[in-house]
Amino acid sequence: MNNLKSHGSHIFLDYTGYSPIGDDDGHWMLQIMRDAVTNSEAKEVHSHVEQFDGITSPPGFAAVVLLDESHVTAHCYSQKGWLAIDCFTCGQCDPNTIVDQIHMALERVMPNLKMIKKSGHDRFLYQQELTEE
Repeated sequence: MNNLKSHGSHIFLDYTGYSPIGDDDGHWMLQIMRDAVTNSEAKEVHSHVEQFDGITSPPGFAAVVLLDESHVTAHCYSQKGWLAIDCFTCGQCDPNTIVDQIHMALERVMPNLKMIKKSGHDRFLYQQELTEE
């Protein structure tokens, strides 16, 4: 199985210490995500955010930027201070470019934010043909 190749990469970030920026912080986060995509090689095809008011779902938000290359998402439990971000890209687009920009933007305004874990995984795995170079 040493001839496995990948055509994509998926990065996961988990944070504690997230502090909402106003009552509509999902839109703020979505803009950070969109700016990071704009400053990368990825192409945005759609974006959306849902702000949760705590009545039906716990307070927080879910945000997504759909990419030609896949997606960037953020999900937050505001009262617990939890934030999860993931970025999956395929082809030559490096998801680290996007998540690093998001991380720096968050650090600038949230001094108590702590990244608990960053992990990456190869995606779109396939067997390389022995004749391929």
